[in-house]
Amino acid sequence: MSTSCRPKITRALKGQESGHFVKQLLYEVSVAREPNPLIEAFSAYIRLERGLSQSTAVAYTGDLDDFARFLDKRRDEARLAHADVNDARRYVMTLMGLRKYSAAAVRRRIASLRAFFKYLKRTGRRSDDPLSDFKPPKEPKKLPKVLTEREVSKLLAAKVHTDDEFLFSRDHAIAELLYATGIRVAELVGLDTADVDRERRTLRVTGKGNKQRMTLMNKTAVRALNRWLAVRPASQTDALFVGKSGNRLTTRTIQYAFRALKDAAGIERFASPHTLRHSFATHLLERGADLVVIKELLGHENLSTTQIYTNVSLEHIRQTYDDAHPRDRNS
Repeated sequence: MSTSCRPKITRALKGQESGHFVKQLLYEVSVAREPNPLIEAFSAYIRLERGLSQSTAVAYTGDLDDFARFLDKRRDEARLAHADVNDARRYVMTLMGLRKYSAAAVRRRIASLRAFFKYLKRTGRRSDDPLSDFKPPKEPKKLPKVLTEREVSKLLAAKVHTDDEFLFSRDHAIAELLYATGIRVAELVGLDTADVDRERRTLRVTGKGNKQRMTLMNKTAVRALNRWLAVRPASQTDALFVGKSGNRLTTRTIQYAFRALKDAAGIERFASPHTLRHSFATHLLERGADLVVIKELLGHENLSTTQIYTNVSLEHIRQTYDDAHPRDRNS
């Protein structure tokens, strides 16, 4: 805290024994700003040894710093290093009770703590792992949101950037490819031109864990790609989709392009580029595709992950029935 802020705090708290209060406040702020050597060492480990990204390391160390403050306002290094499973339980109860965190947010915090205690054991700072058997709160299963086939058709027919062939052809090719293949946005931006076989209508996709798979494209997506590749500028990158600067697109650019198509199509309810992945799987299943085939196309490790679309499909059919049946439409 800057020294210029101190008089303001003091004046604001006059008449409330402000002197002692401000001293305590300034002490706690100064402690909170001091780096914790144990947390700093853990941050370096997960970045350099485990190869995690900077953003992941920041999230993990932020979670750990919060836990350290929960245990002790001074973020005492020894207190943090010797925390036990009961400390973790009290922390989780505080997160879900007083702070009203969702189960997903709590699970993220626990994942950070687990990584930390594994690190302590691996580096010999403690002999046990107090969270090895700790069970995080179960996250309520939510069915993925999907668009109807009619909504997808409106989205893919939406007119945006009609005065700019570069943007028009690129953004429509992106949308067609997402729905035709069910690939993730991160997988799409990672595609190179060499990954596309337009003659065989196949796509080589690099998914999670750098695992590669082959997926299929429909003829409409190939036509959209042909139109895009006819205007794609020469570039130093091999990326399939580039910006006008010639650089590979980011996931944020894909999100902006999708939002423009969605708005132009007049689709008011929530939808994101990932919604097209869910819609792809649901629509294939509703039209009789085998679940195992859908699993392979999506790149799922386990069939149980793909089985959620059977529930989505049933719910989708039920909604369509309720909306369309003449006995209910006017009631």
